[in-house]
Amino acid sequence: MSIVDELVERVDDQDRVLGVVTRRQAVREGWLHRVAVTVCRDERGRILVHRRSDQLSRYPGLYEVEAGGAVHAGESYEQAAARELAEELGLHVLPRLLFTFLNRSGQSPHWLAVHEAVTPDTVTADPDEVAWHGWLTEPELRSALPGWRFTPDSHEVFGRYLAFRAVRL
Repeated sequence: MSIVDELVERVDDQDRVLGVVTRRQAVREGWLHRVAVTVCRDERGRILVHRRSDQLSRYPGLYEVEAGGAVHAGESYEQAAARELAEELGLHVLPRLLFTFLNRSGQSPHWLAVHEAVTPDTVTADPDEVAWHGWLTEPELRSALPGWRFTPDSHEVFGRYLAFRAVRL
């Protein structure tokens, strides 16, 4: 099954399930569905940044602050976040859900669950998904955001992530 044919749950503006549709249909119709992402930090607090493969249909070659993707039908946000980390980065960790929000930036509107995980420095990225990856400090990442080409979700996620951490620290 291709990534655009994944079965996802169509949800309402309260994140309640309305039914099961393909991701392609949800994006085409602008229907809300669920996406789970994880911000990865290493033991030193650096954030994993990666550049999407040029072969990807959505946002080829753009940088991301988070790893993730669509939540499959019947899957929790946490299960989807863990699955995506394993698929994209070869990381087998349990991400911690921080918050969800209705995200209207990007290709189509969706509920976005933002997770965090402390991960090992060693990443085994899938070359079909990830062209490059590296660890940046928060100041380095703040400097990179205006100059590098990041996905719309990355800007939204990173801003909300920093605000969330500021309240929690």
